[in-house]
Amino acid sequence: MNIGSPMLETGEAVALSRLHTGFLVSAARYPDRVALSIGQQQWTYAQIEELARRWAAQLVVVTDGQPARIGVLGYKSLTSYVGILASLFAGATYVPLNPNYPVLRTRAMAEQADLNAIIVDERSISQLPAIFDGRFTCPVVLSPTSAIDAVPSVASTVYGERDIGSMKPLSEIPEVAASSTAYLLFTSGSTGKPNGVPVTHANVRYFLKVNSERYQINHEDTLTQIFDNTFDLSIFDIFMAWSHGAAVSSPEPLELLAPSRYVADRKISVWFSVPSLAALLLNKRFLKPDSLPGLRWSLFCGEALPRKIAEAWQAAAPNSIVENLYGPTELTICCAAYRWNAARSFNECVNGLVPIGQIYSGLDHVIVDDELRLVAPGDVGELCVAGSQTFPGYWRDPARTCARFFSHTDEGGRVCSYYRTGDLVKRLDGGHLAFMGRVDHQIKVRGYRIDPGDIEAILTRQLGVDQAVALGWPVESESAQGIVAFVAGSLEDPTSLYDALRQEVPAYMMPNKIYLVPSMPLNSNGKVDRSALRTRLELSV
Repeated sequence: MNIGSPMLETGEAVALSRLHTGFLVSAARYPDRVALSIGQQQWTYAQIEELARRWAAQLVVVTDGQPARIGVLGYKSLTSYVGILASLFAGATYVPLNPNYPVLRTRAMAEQADLNAIIVDERSISQLPAIFDGRFTCPVVLSPTSAIDAVPSVASTVYGERDIGSMKPLSEIPEVAASSTAYLLFTSGSTGKPNGVPVTHANVRYFLKVNSERYQINHEDTLTQIFDNTFDLSIFDIFMAWSHGAAVSSPEPLELLAPSRYVADRKISVWFSVPSLAALLLNKRFLKPDSLPGLRWSLFCGEALPRKIAEAWQAAAPNSIVENLYGPTELTICCAAYRWNAARSFNECVNGLVPIGQIYSGLDHVIVDDELRLVAPGDVGELCVAGSQTFPGYWRDPARTCARFFSHTDEGGRVCSYYRTGDLVKRLDGGHLAFMGRVDHQIKVRGYRIDPGDIEAILTRQLGVDQAVALGWPVESESAQGIVAFVAGSLEDPTSLYDALRQEVPAYMMPNKIYLVPSMPLNSNGKVDRSALRTRLELSV
Protein backbone atom coordinates (compact mmCIF):
# COMPACT_ATOMS: atom_id res chain seq x y z
CA MET A 1 0.00 0.00 0.00
CA ASN A 2 1.41 3.37 -1.03
CA ILE A 3 -1.47 5.76 -0.50
CA GLY A 4 -0.41 9.32 -1.06
CA SER A 5 3.33 8.54 -1.12
CA PRO A 6 5.35 11.37 -2.68
CA MET A 7 7.43 10.71 -5.77
CA LEU A 8 10.75 12.55 -5.50
CA GLU A 9 13.53 11.95 -7.96
CA THR A 10 16.84 12.65 -6.23
CA GLY A 11 18.64 11.71 -3.06
CA GLU A 12 19.02 15.41 -2.33
CA ALA A 13 15.24 15.87 -2.44
CA VAL A 14 14.89 13.09 0.11
CA ALA A 15 17.48 14.71 2.36
CA LEU A 16 15.71 18.07 2.17
CA SER A 17 12.35 16.65 3.25
CA ARG A 18 10.97 15.93 6.73
CA LEU A 19 12.45 13.08 8.72
CA HIS A 20 9.82 10.57 7.57
CA THR A 21 9.46 11.61 3.92
CA GLY A 22 12.46 9.56 2.84
CA PHE A 23 10.71 6.41 4.00
CA LEU A 24 7.63 7.27 1.93
CA VAL A 25 9.77 7.80 -1.16
CA SER A 26 11.49 4.45 -0.64
CA ALA A 27 8.18 2.68 -0.01
CA ALA A 28 6.88 4.01 -3.33
CA ARG A 29 9.99 2.89 -5.21
CA TYR A 30 10.82 -0.36 -3.43
CA PRO A 31 7.59 -1.66 -1.84
CA ASP A 32 8.72 -5.29 -1.86
CA ARG A 33 12.24 -4.76 -0.57
CA VAL A 34 13.05 -5.55 3.06
CA ALA A 35 12.88 -2.42 5.20
CA LEU A 36 13.42 -4.03 8.61
CA SER A 37 14.67 -7.29 10.02
CA ILE A 38 14.73 -8.24 13.69
CA GLY A 39 16.50 -11.48 14.27
CA GLN A 40 14.95 -13.93 11.81
CA GLN A 41 11.85 -11.84 11.02
CA GLN A 42 11.56 -9.48 8.06
CA TRP A 43 9.11 -6.82 6.90
CA THR A 44 8.94 -5.04 3.55
CA TYR A 45 8.52 -1.33 2.97
CA ALA A 46 4.90 -1.91 1.94
CA GLN A 47 4.14 -3.85 5.13
CA ILE A 48 5.78 -1.28 7.39
CA GLU A 49 4.03 1.60 5.63
CA GLU A 50 0.59 0.05 5.94
CA LEU A 51 1.05 -0.64 9.64
CA ALA A 52 2.39 2.86 10.30
CA ARG A 53 -0.52 4.48 8.45
CA ARG A 54 -3.10 2.44 10.43
CA TRP A 55 -1.48 3.31 13.74
CA ALA A 56 -1.16 6.95 12.69
CA ALA A 57 -4.85 7.04 11.81
CA GLN A 58 -5.67 5.84 15.30
CA LEU A 59 -3.41 8.48 16.83
CA VAL A 60 -5.07 11.23 14.82
CA VAL A 61 -8.53 10.07 15.93
CA VAL A 62 -7.76 9.68 19.64
CA THR A 63 -6.06 13.09 19.84
CA ASP A 64 -8.82 14.90 17.93
CA GLY A 65 -6.43 15.58 15.07
CA GLN A 66 -3.85 17.31 17.26
CA PRO A 67 -1.21 14.81 18.38
CA ALA A 68 1.75 16.59 19.94
CA ARG A 69 4.10 14.08 21.60
CA ILE A 70 3.78 10.31 21.38
CA GLY A 71 5.72 8.02 23.68
CA VAL A 72 7.06 4.81 22.11
CA LEU A 73 7.79 2.26 24.84
CA GLY A 74 9.51 -0.77 23.38
CA TYR A 75 12.85 -2.38 22.72
CA LYS A 76 13.95 -3.70 19.32
CA SER A 77 10.43 -4.83 18.48
CA LEU A 78 8.23 -4.22 15.46
CA THR A 79 6.15 -1.91 17.62
CA SER A 80 9.15 0.19 18.64
CA TYR A 81 10.10 0.87 15.00
CA VAL A 82 6.66 1.25 13.46
CA GLY A 83 5.62 3.37 16.44
CA ILE A 84 8.23 5.94 15.47
CA LEU A 85 6.92 6.15 11.91
CA ALA A 86 3.30 6.23 13.02
CA SER A 87 4.01 9.17 15.33
CA LEU A 88 5.72 11.08 12.54
CA PHE A 89 2.98 10.19 10.03
CA ALA A 90 0.42 11.60 12.47
CA GLY A 91 2.32 14.88 12.56
CA ALA A 92 3.60 14.37 16.10
CA THR A 93 6.92 14.31 17.93
CA TYR A 94 8.05 10.85 18.95
CA VAL A 95 9.55 10.24 22.40
CA PRO A 96 11.42 6.91 22.64
CA LEU A 97 11.24 5.17 26.01
CA ASN A 98 13.30 2.11 26.92
CA PRO A 99 11.66 -0.70 28.96
CA ASN A 100 15.14 -1.73 30.11
CA TYR A 101 15.43 1.50 32.10
CA PRO A 102 14.19 1.66 35.69
CA VAL A 103 10.50 2.49 35.80
CA LEU A 104 11.12 5.61 37.90
CA ARG A 105 13.36 7.04 35.18
CA THR A 106 10.87 6.19 32.45
CA ARG A 107 8.14 7.85 34.52
CA ALA A 108 10.24 11.02 34.85
CA MET A 109 10.75 11.15 31.09
CA ALA A 110 7.11 10.49 30.28
CA GLU A 111 5.94 13.10 32.75
CA GLN A 112 8.36 15.76 31.47
CA ALA A 113 7.39 15.03 27.87
CA ASP A 114 3.71 15.67 28.61
CA LEU A 115 2.59 12.89 26.27
CA ASN A 116 -0.68 12.78 24.33
CA ALA A 117 -0.51 9.02 23.89
CA ILE A 118 1.84 6.13 24.31
CA ILE A 119 2.48 3.21 21.97
CA VAL A 120 3.67 0.14 23.85
CA ASP A 121 4.90 -3.29 22.78
CA GLU A 122 3.82 -6.57 24.38
CA ARG A 123 6.96 -6.94 26.46
CA SER A 124 6.53 -3.51 28.05
CA ILE A 125 2.81 -3.61 28.93
CA SER A 126 3.48 -4.79 32.48
CA GLN A 127 5.36 -1.55 33.24
CA LEU A 128 2.41 0.74 32.57
CA PRO A 129 0.83 0.63 36.07
CA ALA A 130 4.15 1.60 37.68
CA ILE A 131 4.84 4.37 35.13
CA PHE A 132 1.35 5.86 35.35
CA ASP A 133 0.71 5.41 39.05
CA GLY A 134 -1.71 8.29 39.49
CA ARG A 135 0.95 10.97 39.93
CA PHE A 136 0.20 12.38 36.51
CA THR A 137 -2.45 11.86 33.87
CA CYS A 138 -2.04 8.78 31.72
CA PRO A 139 -2.39 9.38 28.00
CA VAL A 140 -4.23 7.15 25.62
CA VAL A 141 -2.55 3.73 25.32
CA LEU A 142 -2.07 1.94 22.00
CA SER A 143 -0.77 -1.61 22.04
CA PRO A 144 -0.98 -2.59 18.37
CA THR A 145 0.16 -6.21 18.78
CA SER A 146 -1.75 -7.07 21.98
CA ALA A 147 -5.27 -8.04 22.88
CA ILE A 148 -7.03 -5.20 24.67
CA ASP A 149 -7.66 -7.28 27.80
CA ALA A 150 -3.89 -7.76 28.15
CA VAL A 151 -3.39 -4.03 28.69
CA PRO A 152 -3.77 -2.81 32.30
CA SER A 153 -6.55 -0.30 32.86
CA VAL A 154 -4.21 2.65 33.46
CA ALA A 155 -5.82 4.99 30.93
CA SER A 156 -9.29 6.18 30.12
CA THR A 157 -8.89 4.81 26.60
CA VAL A 158 -6.96 1.72 25.49
CA TYR A 159 -6.68 0.38 21.95
CA GLY A 160 -5.44 -3.11 21.17
CA GLU A 161 -4.60 -5.11 18.07
CA ARG A 162 -8.20 -5.62 16.90
CA ASP A 163 -9.13 -1.93 17.27
CA ILE A 164 -6.08 -0.61 15.45
CA GLY A 165 -6.14 -3.34 12.82
CA SER A 166 -9.65 -2.30 11.81
CA MET A 167 -8.63 1.33 11.23
CA LYS A 168 -8.50 2.62 7.69
CA PRO A 169 -4.89 3.61 6.88
CA LEU A 170 -4.20 7.32 7.02
CA SER A 171 -4.39 8.55 3.42
CA GLU A 172 -3.11 12.09 3.82
CA ILE A 173 -0.09 12.65 6.00
CA PRO A 174 -0.33 16.11 7.57
CA GLU A 175 2.22 18.78 6.75
CA VAL A 176 4.50 19.84 9.58
CA ALA A 177 6.76 22.84 9.77
CA ALA A 178 10.47 22.30 9.38
CA SER A 179 10.91 24.00 12.75
CA SER A 180 8.62 21.53 14.53
CA THR A 181 10.17 18.88 16.75
CA ALA A 182 10.75 15.49 15.14
CA TYR A 183 11.87 13.70 18.32
CA LEU A 184 12.51 14.41 21.98
CA LEU A 185 15.36 12.55 23.69
CA PHE A 186 16.49 12.64 27.29
CA THR A 187 20.09 12.77 28.44
CA SER A 188 21.69 12.51 31.87
CA GLY A 189 21.24 15.64 34.00
CA SER A 190 23.26 17.06 36.88
CA THR A 191 20.23 17.34 39.19
CA GLY A 192 19.13 13.71 38.96
CA LYS A 193 16.44 14.79 36.49
CA PRO A 194 16.91 13.85 32.80
CA ASN A 195 17.47 16.72 30.35
CA GLY A 196 15.06 16.91 27.40
CA VAL A 197 16.68 17.52 24.01
CA PRO A 198 14.15 18.37 21.25
CA VAL A 199 15.48 18.03 17.70
CA THR A 200 13.62 19.55 14.77
CA HIS A 201 12.88 18.22 11.32
CA ALA A 202 15.15 20.96 9.95
CA ASN A 203 18.00 19.76 12.19
CA VAL A 204 17.65 16.17 11.00
CA ARG A 205 17.10 16.99 7.33
CA TYR A 206 20.42 18.83 7.24
CA PHE A 207 22.14 15.88 8.89
CA LEU A 208 20.59 13.48 6.37
CA LYS A 209 21.65 15.68 3.45
CA VAL A 210 25.29 15.81 4.58
CA ASN A 211 25.50 12.09 5.26
CA SER A 212 23.61 11.06 2.13
CA GLU A 213 26.28 12.82 0.12
CA ARG A 214 29.09 11.41 2.22
CA TYR A 215 28.09 7.74 2.32
CA GLN A 216 25.99 7.27 -0.82
CA ILE A 217 23.72 4.68 0.80
CA ASN A 218 21.62 2.83 -1.78
CA HIS A 219 18.79 0.30 -1.91
CA GLU A 220 21.20 -2.64 -1.96
CA ASP A 221 22.73 -1.76 1.40
CA THR A 222 21.88 -3.26 4.77
CA LEU A 223 22.69 -1.22 7.87
CA THR A 224 23.16 -2.54 11.38
CA GLN A 225 20.83 -1.24 14.10
CA ILE A 226 22.72 -1.97 17.30
CA PHE A 227 21.72 1.12 19.29
CA ASP A 228 18.45 1.28 21.18
CA ASN A 229 16.02 3.97 20.09
CA THR A 230 16.70 6.24 23.08
CA PHE A 231 20.26 6.63 21.73
CA ASP A 232 20.26 9.20 18.94
CA LEU A 233 22.77 7.25 16.86
CA SER A 234 19.89 4.87 16.10
CA ILE A 235 18.40 7.61 13.92
CA PHE A 236 21.35 7.33 11.55
CA ASP A 237 20.76 3.60 11.08
CA ILE A 238 17.01 3.82 10.66
CA PHE A 239 16.55 6.93 8.57
CA MET A 240 19.71 6.77 6.47
CA ALA A 241 18.54 3.31 5.45
CA TRP A 242 14.88 4.19 4.97
CA SER A 243 15.68 7.35 3.02
CA HIS A 244 17.43 5.27 0.35
CA GLY A 245 15.51 2.01 0.14
CA ALA A 246 18.07 0.13 2.22
CA ALA A 247 17.37 -2.43 4.94
CA VAL A 248 17.76 -2.01 8.70
CA SER A 249 19.01 -5.12 10.54
CA SER A 250 18.47 -5.25 14.29
CA PRO A 251 20.58 -8.16 15.58
CA GLU A 252 19.83 -10.40 18.49
CA PRO A 253 22.48 -10.06 21.24
CA LEU A 254 24.05 -13.44 20.55
CA GLU A 255 24.48 -12.58 16.87
CA LEU A 256 26.93 -9.83 17.81
CA LEU A 257 29.18 -12.38 19.50
CA ALA A 258 29.75 -13.94 16.07
CA PRO A 259 30.17 -10.77 13.99
CA SER A 260 31.61 -12.44 10.89
CA ARG A 261 28.64 -14.82 10.65
CA TYR A 262 26.14 -12.04 11.35
CA VAL A 263 27.63 -9.71 8.72
CA ALA A 264 27.75 -12.49 6.14
CA ASP A 265 24.30 -14.00 6.86
CA ARG A 266 22.51 -10.62 6.94
CA LYS A 267 24.55 -9.21 4.04
CA ILE A 268 25.54 -6.23 6.17
CA SER A 269 27.33 -3.52 4.21
CA VAL A 270 27.29 -0.67 6.78
CA TRP A 271 28.38 -1.28 10.36
CA PHE A 272 27.76 1.38 13.02
CA SER A 273 28.53 0.93 16.72
CA VAL A 274 30.28 2.44 19.70
CA PRO A 275 34.03 1.69 19.86
CA SER A 276 33.60 -0.26 23.11
CA LEU A 277 31.67 -2.97 21.26
CA ALA A 278 34.55 -3.34 18.81
CA ALA A 279 36.94 -3.45 21.78
CA LEU A 280 34.87 -6.25 23.34
CA LEU A 281 34.96 -8.25 20.12
CA LEU A 282 38.72 -7.74 19.88
CA ASN A 283 39.30 -8.77 23.50
CA LYS A 284 37.18 -11.89 23.00
CA ARG A 285 39.20 -12.69 19.85
CA PHE A 286 36.11 -12.46 17.65
CA LEU A 287 37.67 -9.76 15.47
CA LYS A 288 40.07 -11.58 13.18
CA PRO A 289 41.86 -10.27 10.06
CA ASP A 290 39.75 -10.50 6.88
CA SER A 291 36.76 -11.77 8.87
CA LEU A 292 34.40 -8.98 7.68
CA PRO A 293 35.07 -8.70 3.94
CA GLY A 294 31.47 -7.75 3.06
CA LEU A 295 31.51 -4.37 4.82
CA ARG A 296 31.93 -1.23 2.74
CA TRP A 297 31.52 1.25 5.62
CA SER A 298 32.63 0.80 9.24
CA LEU A 299 31.45 3.70 11.38
CA PHE A 300 32.10 4.40 15.06
CA CYS A 301 30.71 7.10 17.33
CA GLY A 302 29.60 7.81 20.88
CA GLU A 303 33.00 7.75 22.58
CA ALA A 304 36.68 8.13 21.80
CA LEU A 305 37.99 5.65 19.20
CA PRO A 306 41.35 4.15 20.24
CA ARG A 307 43.90 3.78 17.46
CA LYS A 308 44.40 0.07 18.18
CA ILE A 309 40.67 -0.55 17.66
CA ALA A 310 40.66 1.31 14.33
CA GLU A 311 43.69 -0.68 13.17
CA ALA A 312 42.18 -4.02 14.22
CA TRP A 313 38.83 -3.25 12.61
CA GLN A 314 40.46 -2.12 9.36
CA ALA A 315 42.35 -5.41 9.26
CA ALA A 316 39.13 -7.34 9.88
CA ALA A 317 37.18 -5.35 7.26
CA PRO A 318 39.80 -4.62 4.58
CA ASN A 319 37.22 -3.65 1.95
CA SER A 320 35.52 -1.07 4.14
CA ILE A 321 36.23 2.58 4.86
CA VAL A 322 36.61 3.15 8.59
CA GLU A 323 35.36 6.45 9.99
CA ASN A 324 35.26 8.02 13.44
CA LEU A 325 32.18 10.22 13.90
CA TYR A 326 31.61 12.81 16.58
CA GLY A 327 28.69 14.83 17.90
CA PRO A 328 26.60 15.44 21.02
CA THR A 329 22.83 14.89 20.93
CA GLU A 330 22.31 18.66 20.93
CA LEU A 331 24.07 18.92 17.55
CA THR A 332 21.88 16.24 15.94
CA ILE A 333 23.57 12.88 16.01
CA CYS A 334 26.98 13.67 14.42
CA CYS A 335 28.62 16.90 13.30
CA ALA A 336 32.18 15.84 12.45
CA ALA A 337 33.96 12.86 10.92
CA TYR A 338 37.47 11.53 10.39
CA ARG A 339 38.36 8.96 7.72
CA TRP A 340 40.98 6.41 8.74
CA ASN A 341 43.96 6.18 6.39
CA ALA A 342 46.53 3.47 7.05
CA ALA A 343 49.32 5.56 5.53
CA ARG A 344 48.94 8.71 7.63
CA SER A 345 46.44 8.16 10.46
CA PHE A 346 48.94 6.54 12.83
CA ASN A 347 50.83 9.83 13.05
CA GLU A 348 47.65 11.92 13.35
CA CYS A 349 46.42 10.13 16.46
CA VAL A 350 46.81 12.00 19.74
CA ASN A 351 47.20 10.12 23.04
CA GLY A 352 46.40 6.91 21.18
CA LEU A 353 43.02 8.24 19.99
CA VAL A 354 41.76 8.71 16.46
CA PRO A 355 40.97 12.38 15.68
CA ILE A 356 37.33 13.44 15.48
CA GLY A 357 38.12 15.01 12.11
CA GLN A 358 36.54 18.06 10.58
CA ILE A 359 33.21 19.73 11.31
CA TYR A 360 30.60 19.16 8.60
CA SER A 361 30.50 21.62 5.75
CA GLY A 362 27.94 24.36 6.39
CA LEU A 363 28.36 24.31 10.17
CA ASP A 364 30.42 26.97 11.95
CA HIS A 365 32.70 26.26 14.87
CA VAL A 366 35.12 28.03 17.20
CA ILE A 367 37.52 26.82 19.88
CA VAL A 368 37.49 28.98 23.00
CA ASP A 369 39.10 29.25 26.43
CA ASP A 370 37.39 29.58 29.82
CA GLU A 371 36.61 33.24 29.08
CA LEU A 372 35.03 32.33 25.72
CA ARG A 373 37.94 33.90 23.82
CA LEU A 374 39.34 32.23 20.70
CA VAL A 375 42.43 30.17 21.47
CA ALA A 376 45.61 30.37 19.44
CA PRO A 377 46.03 27.83 16.61
CA GLY A 378 47.08 24.47 18.04
CA ASP A 379 46.03 25.33 21.61
CA VAL A 380 43.47 23.29 23.53
CA GLY A 381 40.02 24.81 24.05
CA GLU A 382 36.31 24.04 24.19
CA LEU A 383 34.63 23.20 20.89
CA CYS A 384 31.55 25.31 20.15
CA VAL A 385 29.35 24.75 17.08
CA ALA A 386 26.64 26.75 15.31
CA GLY A 387 24.47 26.03 12.30
CA SER A 388 21.57 24.02 10.94
CA GLN A 389 22.08 20.98 13.17
CA THR A 390 22.01 22.92 16.44
CA PHE A 391 18.95 22.05 18.52
CA PRO A 392 16.62 24.91 19.58
CA GLY A 393 17.24 24.55 23.32
CA TYR A 394 16.53 22.24 26.25
CA TRP A 395 12.96 21.13 26.80
CA ARG A 396 11.21 23.65 29.04
CA ASP A 397 14.52 24.69 30.60
CA PRO A 398 15.49 28.20 29.45
CA ALA A 399 18.09 28.62 32.19
CA ARG A 400 20.05 25.57 31.08
CA THR A 401 19.69 26.62 27.45
CA CYS A 402 21.09 30.06 28.22
CA ALA A 403 24.05 28.52 30.04
CA ARG A 404 24.98 26.29 27.09
CA PHE A 405 24.90 28.92 24.34
CA PHE A 406 26.92 32.07 23.69
CA SER A 407 27.12 34.58 20.85
CA HIS A 408 30.27 35.32 18.89
CA THR A 409 30.94 37.82 16.12
CA ASP A 410 33.20 36.54 13.34
CA GLU A 411 35.69 38.54 11.28
CA GLY A 412 32.97 39.40 8.77
CA GLY A 413 30.78 40.95 11.45
CA ARG A 414 28.27 38.11 11.49
CA VAL A 415 26.86 37.14 14.90
CA CYS A 416 26.30 33.42 15.52
CA SER A 417 24.88 31.59 18.51
CA TYR A 418 27.17 28.70 19.42
CA TYR A 419 26.42 25.59 21.42
CA ARG A 420 29.12 24.79 23.96
CA THR A 421 29.88 21.07 23.65
CA GLY A 422 31.95 20.83 26.82
CA ASP A 423 34.54 18.87 24.81
CA LEU A 424 38.15 20.00 24.75
CA VAL A 425 39.84 19.81 21.35
CA LYS A 426 42.87 21.11 19.52
CA ARG A 427 43.42 21.63 15.82
CA LEU A 428 46.13 19.48 14.26
CA ASP A 429 48.48 20.63 11.51
CA GLY A 430 46.39 18.89 8.87
CA GLY A 431 43.22 20.71 9.96
CA HIS A 432 41.61 17.81 11.84
CA LEU A 433 40.38 18.19 15.41
CA ALA A 434 41.70 15.96 18.18
CA PHE A 435 39.62 15.18 21.28
CA MET A 436 41.50 16.15 24.44
CA GLY A 437 38.97 15.56 27.23
CA ARG A 438 36.05 17.33 28.93
CA VAL A 439 35.62 20.79 30.40
CA ASP A 440 33.29 19.44 33.09
CA HIS A 441 33.05 16.10 34.84
CA GLN A 442 30.86 14.38 32.25
CA ILE A 443 31.98 10.91 31.23
CA LYS A 444 31.17 8.37 28.54
CA VAL A 445 30.36 4.75 29.36
CA ARG A 446 29.68 2.45 26.41
CA GLY A 447 28.85 5.52 24.34
CA TYR A 448 26.34 6.97 26.79
CA ARG A 449 27.04 10.49 28.01
CA ILE A 450 26.67 10.59 31.79
CA ASP A 451 26.69 13.56 34.11
CA PRO A 452 28.08 12.27 37.42
CA GLY A 453 25.85 14.83 39.14
CA ASP A 454 22.88 12.70 38.11
CA ILE A 455 24.18 9.81 40.23
CA GLU A 456 25.42 12.09 43.01
CA ALA A 457 22.03 13.78 43.36
CA ILE A 458 20.30 10.44 43.89
CA LEU A 459 22.89 9.28 46.41
CA THR A 460 22.73 12.46 48.49
CA ARG A 461 18.95 12.08 48.79
CA GLN A 462 19.47 8.85 50.71
CA LEU A 463 19.33 8.77 54.50
CA GLY A 464 22.79 8.92 56.06
CA VAL A 465 24.60 10.36 53.02
CA ASP A 466 26.11 13.83 53.41
CA GLN A 467 28.23 13.99 50.26
CA ALA A 468 28.64 11.85 47.15
CA VAL A 469 31.06 11.87 44.22
CA ALA A 470 30.83 9.67 41.12
CA LEU A 471 33.81 9.08 38.86
CA GLY A 472 34.41 7.21 35.65
CA TRP A 473 36.70 4.28 36.46
CA PRO A 474 38.72 2.64 35.10
CA VAL A 475 39.50 5.07 32.29
CA GLU A 476 41.03 3.79 29.08
CA SER A 477 41.66 6.01 26.07
CA GLU A 478 39.60 8.85 27.56
CA SER A 479 36.53 6.59 27.88
CA ALA A 480 35.36 5.17 31.19
CA GLN A 481 34.89 1.43 31.42
CA GLY A 482 32.60 1.85 34.41
CA ILE A 483 31.71 4.08 37.36
CA VAL A 484 32.65 4.17 41.04
CA ALA A 485 31.20 6.38 43.76
CA PHE A 486 32.43 7.75 47.06
CA VAL A 487 30.02 8.68 49.84
CA ALA A 488 30.59 10.39 53.17
CA GLY A 489 28.12 10.32 56.03
CA SER A 490 26.83 8.10 58.77
CA LEU A 491 26.32 4.92 56.72
CA GLU A 492 27.95 1.67 57.73
CA ASP A 493 26.84 -0.43 54.77
CA PRO A 494 26.33 0.87 51.20
CA THR A 495 23.98 -1.97 50.22
CA SER A 496 20.90 0.24 50.43
CA LEU A 497 22.54 2.75 48.09
CA TYR A 498 22.82 0.18 45.31
CA ASP A 499 19.14 -0.63 45.76
CA ALA A 500 18.18 3.05 45.60
CA LEU A 501 20.18 3.63 42.43
CA ARG A 502 18.72 0.59 40.69
CA GLN A 503 15.30 2.18 41.11
CA GLU A 504 16.29 5.30 39.20
CA VAL A 505 19.19 4.79 36.80
CA PRO A 506 19.79 2.41 33.87
CA ALA A 507 22.40 -0.33 34.15
CA TYR A 508 25.13 1.63 32.38
CA MET A 509 24.94 4.31 35.12
CA MET A 510 25.21 1.89 38.05
CA PRO A 511 28.50 2.20 39.99
CA ASN A 512 30.57 -0.95 40.05
CA LYS A 513 31.66 -0.05 43.57
CA ILE A 514 30.57 2.44 46.23
CA TYR A 515 33.28 3.42 48.73
CA LEU A 516 32.48 4.77 52.20
CA VAL A 517 34.87 7.51 53.32
CA PRO A 518 34.92 9.49 56.60
CA SER A 519 35.14 12.78 54.66
CA MET A 520 35.84 14.04 51.16
CA PRO A 521 39.31 15.40 50.32
CA LEU A 522 39.21 19.13 49.53
CA ASN A 523 41.36 21.24 47.27
CA SER A 524 42.75 24.71 48.04
CA ASN A 525 39.43 26.27 47.03
CA GLY A 526 37.49 24.17 49.50
CA LYS A 527 35.91 22.05 46.76
CA VAL A 528 35.92 18.26 46.59
CA ASP A 529 39.25 17.16 45.16
CA ARG A 530 38.24 14.65 42.51
CA SER A 531 41.84 14.15 41.42
CA ALA A 532 42.72 12.99 44.95
CA LEU A 533 39.92 10.43 44.76
CA ARG A 534 41.23 9.22 41.39
CA THR A 535 44.72 8.91 42.91
CA ARG A 536 43.23 6.78 45.67
CA LEU A 537 41.72 4.51 43.03
CA GLU A 538 45.03 4.27 41.16
CA LEU A 539 46.88 3.32 44.31
CA SER A 540 44.35 0.59 45.10
CA VAL A 541 44.86 -1.20 41.78
